[in-house]
Amino acid sequence: MKKCLRFPTILVIPLILALSGTWIYGANPEEFRIARLKYRGGGDWYSDPTSLPNLLRGAERVLGVTAAREEARLSIMDESLFAYPFAYMTGHGKVRFSDEEAARLRLYLVSGGFLWADDNYGMDEHFRREIRKVFPDRELVELPFDHEIYHMVYDFPGGLPKIHEHHGGPPHGYGIVDGERLVVFYSYNTDIGDGLEDADVHSDPPEKRGAAMKMAVNVVAYALTH
Repeated sequence: MKKCLRFPTILVIPLILALSGTWIYGANPEEFRIARLKYRGGGDWYSDPTSLPNLLRGAERVLGVTAAREEARLSIMDESLFAYPFAYMTGHGKVRFSDEEAARLRLYLVSGGFLWADDNYGMDEHFRREIRKVFPDRELVELPFDHEIYHMVYDFPGGLPKIHEHHGGPPHGYGIVDGERLVVFYSYNTDIGDGLEDADVHSDPPEKRGAAMKMAVNVVAYALTH
């Protein structure tokens, strides 16, 4: 089984980022890649198909990394998952992890991997139930606004930006920590993924799409330096 590997920072990073630590790479240390998780249960894991390619371009532009052209689409049990430091999942409906999948996802995360789950409206109750299988001993807790994920590259003093209105009220960012490292980030009631899509998909105004990209770049920057 391949493990997530950490390599010293070797890429040119704009000085304004003031990032420290090490970058996490998989089998190819020249390229940052994202794995979209294909989960069971019936939810549309494949939704927002243009969001991750756009995020890869944004990370390349802002962070100075060399990024893959497209996302990888992998199940939790796929042997190559451990070659991808950054996993992403979204959807509108049901999520189901088997006990074997939950154990393997936990191993992936405590071995150096990172999961960003972005609710696309309707995933919340299912994700909360299933992530408890992964970490039955840890709570999914709301992150304070001073958490560094909100300030890595761009400042979000009020936490997550609100991109789409689903439930009403403010967005919420939750996390699970392993030691001192955030290993799961869950964005709820905002729909960052919709804001990352091509401009003609949802017709979001530029300021909404810009906020979504900036927050997503912050998430990538956090994952790659912790």
